[in-house]
Amino acid sequence: MKQITNKEYEEWQKYKEEKAKGHILMPDTLRFICAANDYDPTKIGQHFLEVLPKVCPPEEEHKLRL
Repeated sequence: MKQITNKEYEEWQKYKEEKAKGHILMPDTLRFICAANDYDPTKIGQHFLEVLPKVCPPEEEHKLRL
């Protein structure tokens, strides 16, 4: 039987928490967002830029820029 490390287990726990909060995008969600923005890359990008501050706290947003 395969064993996982403590770090892998912690990462799995974080993933489950994020999924429970709705922070994990599923394929159907992405399709919905794209369709709602008429499959226009500019509109889709603008949507995500508007949603980003609501999803990521400011300190996490700073990490994303690095």
